[in-house]
Amino acid sequence: RRYPAVLRLVREAFEAGKVVAAICHGPWVLVSAGVLRGRTATSVSAIRDDVTNAGAEWVDREVVRDGNLITSRTPADLPAFCRTIIEAMRG
Repeated sequence: RRYPAVLRLVREAFEAGKVVAAICHGPWVLVSAGVLRGRTATSVSAIRDDVTNAGAEWVDREVVRDGNLITSRTPADLPAFCRTIIEAMRG
C-alpha cells in the first residue's frame, strides 16, 4: 500500500473490470487504492474500521464478491476465497 505503482496497478485493474482479490490485511491495499467506496467487503477484523472509513460496507463473512471485487477474512477462509476467484475468472 506504500508503493504508487502497486496502487496504480490495482486501481487500473479494478476500473477495467478485472478481478481484484484481497485477503486478511490485503484490503489495506484496496483502501489506499481508493476502490472500496460503495462496495461490500470483508477483511481481518483488525482493519474493519479502515475498510469502513474507506466507504465500504464491512461484513463478517468468509468471502464477499461484489462485482469484480473479492475479499476474504483470513487464511482459514482460503478454500472459499480461492473457489470464488476461480468462479469469477471463469466468468
